[in-house]
Amino acid sequence: MHPRSLALLARKGIPTTGLHSKSLDAIDMAPDVVITVCDSAAGETCTAYLEGTMRAHWGVEDPAKVTGTDAESDSAFETAYSILRARINALVALPASAFEDRTELKQELDRIGLLGI
Repeated sequence: MHPRSLALLARKGIPTTGLHSKSLDAIDMAPDVVITVCDSAAGETCTAYLEGTMRAHWGVEDPAKVTGTDAESDSAFETAYSILRARINALVALPASAFEDRTELKQELDRIGLLGI
């Protein structure tokens, strides 16, 4: 993880100890939903392992690509965090009924992916 990401999460009081990226091989079952967040992942093909998995793209500009002062870089990380936080809050706020209908859920995930743009 990028050091600025870890510093931001620490400032927000979000613990990261023991967390790490996982390979798809480390997951015992296919997830119900996969949400990509990198700015360039929207059109990428997911592995066969994820066939049938609902996908949504919540693209966010990569703050690690920002050049400039420390303040400008920190601001980019803060912006990415704020966008993702708003989207996650919107996901969690969905009524339980939205998770019962795949079509409705996909529409909601796509709508949420536009928040903060």
